[in-house]
Amino acid sequence: MTVTWEELGWERVAAGVGRRRLPVWDCTAGLVVGAGAALLIDAGSSLGEGARLRAEAQALAGHRVTHLALTHPHFDHVFGAAAFADAEVFGAAGAETALGAGREALRADAVANGLDRRRAEEAVDALTAVRHPVSGERTLDLGGGRQVLLADVGPGHTSHDLAVLVPGSPEVVFCGDLVEESGEPQAGPDALPGQWPAALDRLLRLGGEDALYVPGHGAVVDAAFVRAQRDALAARFGVSR
Repeated sequence: MTVTWEELGWERVAAGVGRRRLPVWDCTAGLVVGAGAALLIDAGSSLGEGARLRAEAQALAGHRVTHLALTHPHFDHVFGAAAFADAEVFGAAGAETALGAGREALRADAVANGLDRRRAEEAVDALTAVRHPVSGERTLDLGGGRQVLLADVGPGHTSHDLAVLVPGSPEVVFCGDLVEESGEPQAGPDALPGQWPAALDRLLRLGGEDALYVPGHGAVVDAAFVRAQRDALAARFGVSR
């Protein structure tokens, strides 16, 4: 029996492309479906959430998730990654080190933000490694004429921000937390505020004026929103063009 995106709580953004707004932290997970392959973008905030995403993604794609792209190394985006242990895992260059050496900081941040301590410890213990660091750009072929572009557009929100461009009509750009719609962009201790506006400039060049931009938190936005957020961040952090 075929299920629709909407029946599983997903928003269909373009043909074969959708996203799921997850509860509690309103974090976005994305899915790009190819012929015999599928890419999940971010994996949720716990092992249980990752397992649910995997089941839903497989139902929508009709086959397993073969690729996982982690937009940045924060717990609400990576703690479900162990549910995709048999997938090829991608992240911006340096994310593999951040996820390896920074596990205690990830656990502490998750608990401080309200994740149950036991679930945080389970996720940290099982955390899947980034096997394919992306420096610059890398194209993935998902089959059936479906290709996606992974781009290391940071630093900004973190030192290791990865964007995912899905060509098509419209083009879709998964931004991670470089862009947030449901609240002011969060600049934690690992943010590089002085470089964040330039990262958004790179993101806009990647997608162009007519793309749909999927933020790490909140509703899908357009280029004008991203540009306005870029200008607001520049003003907030005293960054000139």
